[in-house]
Amino acid sequence: MLFNSLDYAIFFTVIFGSYWYLQRRGIRAQNILLLLSSYFFYGCWDWRFLFLLMFSTGLDYFTGIRIHEAKSIAWKKAWLIISVGINLGFLGFFKYFNFFIASAKRLLGTIGSETEFSSLDIILPVGISFYTFHGLSYVFDIYRGKIEPTKNVVNYCLFVSFFPLLVAGPIERATHLLPQIKAKRTFDYSKAVDGMRQILWGLFKKIVVADTCAEAVNLIFKASPQLEGSTLAIGAVFFAIQIYGDFSGYSDIALGSARLLGFELLQNFSFPYFSRDIAEFWRKWHISLTSWFRDYLYVPLGGSKVGTLRRINNTIIVFLVSGFWHGANWTFIAWGLYNAVCFIPLLITNKNRLNMGVVAEGKSLPTLKELIQMIATFMVVCLGWIFFRAGSMGQAIQYISSIFTLKIFTLPDNTYFSNVIYMLIAIMLIIEWNGRHGRYALENLQLRIKTPLRLVLYIAIAVSIILFSGVEEEFIYFQF
Repeated sequence: MLFNSLDYAIFFTVIFGSYWYLQRRGIRAQNILLLLSSYFFYGCWDWRFLFLLMFSTGLDYFTGIRIHEAKSIAWKKAWLIISVGINLGFLGFFKYFNFFIASAKRLLGTIGSETEFSSLDIILPVGISFYTFHGLSYVFDIYRGKIEPTKNVVNYCLFVSFFPLLVAGPIERATHLLPQIKAKRTFDYSKAVDGMRQILWGLFKKIVVADTCAEAVNLIFKASPQLEGSTLAIGAVFFAIQIYGDFSGYSDIALGSARLLGFELLQNFSFPYFSRDIAEFWRKWHISLTSWFRDYLYVPLGGSKVGTLRRINNTIIVFLVSGFWHGANWTFIAWGLYNAVCFIPLLITNKNRLNMGVVAEGKSLPTLKELIQMIATFMVVCLGWIFFRAGSMGQAIQYISSIFTLKIFTLPDNTYFSNVIYMLIAIMLIIEWNGRHGRYALENLQLRIKTPLRLVLYIAIAVSIILFSGVEEEFIYFQF
């Protein structure tokens, strides 16, 4: 069941009405409804993997209690290792088994060994990377003494499987979401309107912008060996816009849906393409995952409290793991390494936290320096996205090498582009720029535009969503 489908609209409408009707019965009844709805939502993908989700949830619920009740550090570590080992074991099997088999075959082939390994026809359970990290953050926080385990099974199961965030995040923390699950929730009209506004903007970014860009991107990457540098460069830019519109659009729909139900999820994007350096970009892109790796990997490795060489080493590890988390392909590892190489100069010069505020805060336009910084950062990011999008390292290298030729100065092949795409991207960026002080682009629109013009904008966005609706395209991050 896709967020950008009629099925989801009907599903959510039924859940929304039933959920608030049950308010008189108390939060337990509401939570049970949300839990059953979440399992139904997940079962629509493949009901067989519901058992894996339930097992993972039960494992972390049980080991969390055991960690808290353990009488010694040794037993706490033992239960933690059991939870982490089994969770990562399942994730590794479903997501990386065939990757390791194929890599081993290639490696043995280079040294003349013809050992035969059999790959398996493994289906990747949707959302496994996300709900695995939900559970791991819970047991890590219990182990560290930051939280106590919840004894309420329904509440914990809902924390892991809450349908707006189940298949593609944001990756929530128990410290943030569990208290909301336990607390009484009352309908707030202003929050509901805000949630609908965020859903509207998410659908626009996904259906109108991302899916339109996807058509051109797919054709360009497929025909990349025959195309000239200028066309390939624009194709890389279009993919950057596609993946942002696709994933941030998903996050907006997820956050908006949760807000309509009285929950506030973690912000996952904060206008990353207006970043002035790569460090600022990574503070604003997929925030929940970036902060997860910071808190549960970078900090335990020593974080920034160690020497320069150790910090560089820790940074490389985090980016490599982040790349590998995204997929079982060397292209993702190369993408992670590329971003690490771009990040390290800022780390060495202690400039990685230089740009912490909103760009051009309180101003309509950036300074020339800020504009150059944003363009340069965007170009660096776009180059990295080529590894992310390419099907193989060979294609990525061929694509990049074809860009950096004198033919990059030739006119692009307009058969792959239309003025409509440029117009849609421009509209999205203008609205995002003017809304960059909020959590999402339309949040504070009522403070900047009077009611009649605001309604015209909402209607125009809604009409464009309807006009561009066609084939229900999956979200890119469902594959992770």
